[in-house]
Amino acid sequence: MPKVLVTGGAGFIASHITDRYISEGYDVVIVDNLSSGKIENLNPKAAFYQIDIRDKGISAVFEKERPDIVNHHAAQMDVRRSVSDPAYDADVNILGMLNLLQNSLQYGVKKVIFASSGGAIYGEQDIFPAPESHPANPLSPYGISKLAGEKYLFYYKEVHGLDYVALRYANVYGPRQNPHGEAGVVAIFSTKLLKGEQPVINGDGKQTRDYVYVKDVVEANWRATTGNFSGPVNIGTGVETDVNELFLKLLKLSGSKAKEVHAPAKAGEQKRSVIDNRKAGEAIGWKPAMVLDQGLKETVEFFSSLS
Repeated sequence: MPKVLVTGGAGFIASHITDRYISEGYDVVIVDNLSSGKIENLNPKAAFYQIDIRDKGISAVFEKERPDIVNHHAAQMDVRRSVSDPAYDADVNILGMLNLLQNSLQYGVKKVIFASSGGAIYGEQDIFPAPESHPANPLSPYGISKLAGEKYLFYYKEVHGLDYVALRYANVYGPRQNPHGEAGVVAIFSTKLLKGEQPVINGDGKQTRDYVYVKDVVEANWRATTGNFSGPVNIGTGVETDVNELFLKLLKLSGSKAKEVHAPAKAGEQKRSVIDNRKAGEAIGWKPAMVLDQGLKETVEFFSSLS
């Protein structure tokens, strides 16, 4: 069976992907510096190296393990931190990725699966939902670094023959999402409501996002791994949900009596973000299976089980 090196495999999305690879019989090697990932997310059947993707010592991991595939999810993913410290964002997301790609070339990796961003890459949209052909005008250093990652992958394929798929995620949510710091709104709201705390909605709450369940994202990774498609592809639902609606759904599911409280809008926050998933159906045979209400129910049950 193929061997996969998963970066960020102790994190929210990649830990679920690791579980799927292992259930399919793949050998899995995890690389994670544990800056935000959790030990308890690690699958015990995977080999684990606690190392940063920027570390030159990662060459020793490639030399020893000789992976066939790299699934790259380790990242600086906090948009606000990217704005305050663009150099750090580029160091992790661009130079760290280049370190992986150079090692992939040197040690015979055949394909790279890359966690890109369908929201951040397009910027303020002209078309709803945005197809892959939508102009890429990112409005954050984070979005720029993800787009740069895709451009490097294109170069490595064209010049060096390294195959790739760039999965442009919408807003991923579900069990294991980190409700602290850089996490998504579903995890933050769910945790606060279950603890009897007061969530705060930034701005008028009419900003929309495309929420895609983590198990659907896992399926997209599996199909990208086993299929023949190469290039970027959107992984989202094509459905917009505003923050106010999301809050009310989570309020009901949690049984909380919290009020709807608004704070000033965050500067530079995107108004609408929703991506077209039709190409994913054609390219990798993928479409989302989870409806939002059921996905939110499973997510709230997960966070409830932790308390």
